[in-house]
Amino acid sequence: MRFSVVVEVHHKEGVADPQGATIERALPTLGFAGVSGVQVGKLIRYTIEADTEAAARAEVDDMVHRFLTNPVIEDATARLEALAPA
Repeated sequence: MRFSVVVEVHHKEGVADPQGATIERALPTLGFAGVSGVQVGKLIRYTIEADTEAAARAEVDDMVHRFLTNPVIEDATARLEALAPA
């Protein structure tokens, strides 16, 4: 089975986000008032093949924790969607 995977990576609560802070400070000067809480993260998309959804989920979770994030400062959520057979 093939699965479409989307991983959203973001800073953990309390970790400084200098990119987000810079964007938030710049927006009012560009005419975008009232914006707050800007956070910058990563979005990672890929396709994975596995025998079952549970096997795909286990592999995705392992990738997220071992390679796609820095677990000291980042959290992630991963969504899987089964793809139609080709």
